Amino acid sequence: MSYARAIAWLVGGIGAAMSLWHMWVIVAAPPEALFFRGGHLMFAMVLVFLIYPFRGEAKGAPGVLDWLCLIGSVGAIGYLFWNYQYLVNRIPYIDDPTATDQIMAALCVVLVLEATRRVIGWALPITALVFLAYAFFFTNITTMATLDQIYMTTEGIFGSTLGVSAAFVLVFVLFGSFMERSGTGQLFMDFALALTGRQAGGPGKVSVVSSSLFGTISGSAVANVMVDGPITIPLMKRTGFSKHFAAGVESVASTGGQIMPPIMGAAAFVMAEYLAVSYFQVTLWALIPSLLYYLACFGAVHFEAKRHGLKGVPAEECPRLGAVLRERGHLFIPVGIVLGGMIAGYSAPLAALAGTLACLPVALMRANTRAGITWWTVLDALIDGAKNALAVAMACACAGIVIGVIALTGIGITFTQVVLALAQNTLFLALVVTAMAGIVLGMGMPTTPAYIIMVSLLVPAIMKLGVVEPAAHMFAFYFAILSAITPPVALAVFAAASLAGADLWKAGWAAVKIGAAGFIVPFMFVYQPAILMVGEWPEILQATATASAGCILLAAGLHGYFVRKNRPWESGALIAAALCLVFPGWQYDVAGFGLGALVFAVQRATRDA
Repeated sequence: MSYARAIAWLVGGIGAAMSLWHMWVIVAAPPEALFFRGGHLMFAMVLVFLIYPFRGEAKGAPGVLDWLCLIGSVGAIGYLFWNYQYLVNRIPYIDDPTATDQIMAALCVVLVLEATRRVIGWALPITALVFLAYAFFFTNITTMATLDQIYMTTEGIFGSTLGVSAAFVLVFVLFGSFMERSGTGQLFMDFALALTGRQAGGPGKVSVVSSSLFGTISGSAVANVMVDGPITIPLMKRTGFSKHFAAGVESVASTGGQIMPPIMGAAAFVMAEYLAVSYFQVTLWALIPSLLYYLACFGAVHFEAKRHGLKGVPAEECPRLGAVLRERGHLFIPVGIVLGGMIAGYSAPLAALAGTLACLPVALMRANTRAGITWWTVLDALIDGAKNALAVAMACACAGIVIGVIALTGIGITFTQVVLALAQNTLFLALVVTAMAGIVLGMGMPTTPAYIIMVSLLVPAIMKLGVVEPAAHMFAFYFAILSAITPPVALAVFAAASLAGADLWKAGWAAVKIGAAGFIVPFMFVYQPAILMVGEWPEILQATATASAGCILLAAGLHGYFVRKNRPWESGALIAAALCLVFPGWQYDVAGFGLGALVFAVQRATRDA
């Protein structure tokens, strides 16, 4: 057996063991926090150093340095397990770490930074190094105290963010892996094609619907693009959409998967932990904003198609909805199990585990979905689930270094004061500063660490200005996600543009235009928390109705078509109407609906002119 093949078998064995261990923990109850989080991180780091060798693709298999890093990571985490009683009985910051403690702490920090760099790049490790430099050189806190905080307590690397990755993220990623192998991706595509394929701009609407559905089993915008894009982008181009618009639609629709219940991106689980609420509560807060996001995206596709006179997919090429549901509809059952379990009050990990275990038996129920499912399918799903969780695990561990420094130094209070000073105690300016910070942070790192850093540094500032806690956290969450479609670093757009053969900048600006409502919706729920289902039902329904109208009017204004092609003043009036509907108050609502009605009446009267 060759060396590379032996490594592949080793990775497979460790990956499957990691997934099975996490599944067992959900049933048997997790061990003490340090053992659970440490075990999760040890599995992740071992896999990272095996899968991502120092010399990258050129070598393809781990070398001596990689093995040393692997052994060092096992040693640094194993040291905490071996000396657990000592750790429990010592008093942090009072009992000085021993020389061995300090060496192991430094080793663990270095290896976490290196493993994170290998998986997600330099941005997050550099951010962590900047915070460490601040603690070491610009405060009176000793190096020993910093290492103590980061390594020997559950306030740093082994903090609550890593706990979220261990308890929630892996099992939901595993659920997605099993769903993919059960043929659910094809169900989503056929379902969307049957539902919207024949309408004007049908392929674009198929992209919106299928990407929102696929987003329920994948927390990655880029992964969504790479699954849906090869089918939807050629369809859009074939029916007349420009290649940059097709790339924009796919990237915006795929990015929204992270905010679409019932299974959102990993940062949603972190939010639940921070706010001490159930994950189901977070999905309730996210429901209306996510529907508004997709309503605006759907509207953008519709108005663009109408402006250019584009048709849908020929009827003979679209499956019938009834036939799709008869043949593959049973594959929705695992999603229903997850959602039903959470509604019934079971923990999110247990509900996800039940859904995961149901995936392949449900697929085996029908002859047309059981083809190709074997015991190897189960093994592949277990291995891929572990591999796909590595980026989040390392991001959470590395973000723990940042959080540990923030908690130890009190720099979060300083940032709050700076934001308040920049905003001059004006909420709108504070929101703009926070939004820009979220987009910049999200350009260089995944959503989860970007959200974590925003919560630590910026969210307290907008809460001081009166924003309710769920709205403040959701605001940070949204803008950490939207970086995926915001130039110059827009990873979802890069992926979609490569599939469409489109210019990156043209595709990027098309995505910003299509997803414009995504940048507006967070402001909506800050000013109108009823959109997050916070408040009485009449207020919630009224806020949802005005926000929905605003999203449609914004899409119509930006894409130059409402009842007919817009004149310049009509586009301007529609955009102004949409912005009026963002703010609470009957005066703004009257102005917004009045402007919209004026444009509608003028266009109806002159439609045939």
